Amino acid sequence: MIVILGALVGALLGYWQAFRRGGNGLDRAQYSAVYAIIFAIIGMFATLAVDRLI
Repeated sequence: MIVILGALVGALLGYWQAFRRGGNGLDRAQYSAVYAIIFAIIGMFATLAVDRLI
């Protein structure tokens, strides 16, 4: 669940970052994808850490 939430938050942050920098639609899509992947990986490690602690 943390992975999905991280991917969604990352996609929104990536889109916002590209929008602020004046990027076109393809720039916004690329930033969204990259940020979603990064945040999903961070979410995966967070999920593993929580699972280990429980």
